[in-house]
Amino acid sequence: MCMENAITYRVYGRYALFTDPVTKIGGEKMTLMVPTYQALVGITESIYWKPSIKWVIDKVRIMKPIKTESKGIRPIHYSGGNDLAYYTYLNDVEYQVKAHFEFNYNRKDLEADFNENKHYFIAKRCLEKGGRRDIFLGVRECQGYVEPCKFESGEGYYDNYGELGFGMQFFGFSYPDDNGENRFYARFWEPKMVNGIIEFGQAQDHTKIRELHKYQMKTFSDGINFRGVNEEGLLEGYEEDEA
Repeated sequence: MCMENAITYRVYGRYALFTDPVTKIGGEKMTLMVPTYQALVGITESIYWKPSIKWVIDKVRIMKPIKTESKGIRPIHYSGGNDLAYYTYLNDVEYQVKAHFEFNYNRKDLEADFNENKHYFIAKRCLEKGGRRDIFLGVRECQGYVEPCKFESGEGYYDNYGELGFGMQFFGFSYPDDNGENRFYARFWEPKMVNGIIEFGQAQDHTKIRELHKYQMKTFSDGINFRGVNEEGLLEGYEEDEA
């Protein structure tokens, strides 16, 4: 597929907290040193997303030095009340991200919406306006901001650093929409940063997979949770070029 379906953007914020499924719920939380693939997919989907496409992250560039800061937090218990816990966040983060979308061929019911030009230009306009939804850097309390940029523009802190490994860590989830197997997986890998850039490329084909549980693909019903597509390939009753 031609790379006209690609976007590049700068995402930044005061704090970030990238975790894995093991440390996501309850207790102390310690951030990973770099954003996970899944977190970057979530940020890109907050810029623009439709069920007929799926975003693929090509690479991320770490622009600022990796620094952490611990805070005392009073999280709310599910059973009521709250407790004291320490969360360790990344402090003052900025990344450049390159991503492209592909049609979700597991969604044969949405083939009428496989229009590359339409999705590309809507995504571009959404990016210029800061995204369609709020941007979060790992967790909701870490607000992020996005804007268009040229990948590898400007000076990054790790531009001449060489290679740095981060060991085994969480990569992302694989949903039934992705794998077509009605199963929900967690994937892990060993990321390496070379001169500030982490390339995902075909990395997702070499991740270690752990099945979490069976999970049925969501269905879309016209008039209930999906608006029909007309002969021009546009959703009926919806202004597709609205950002």
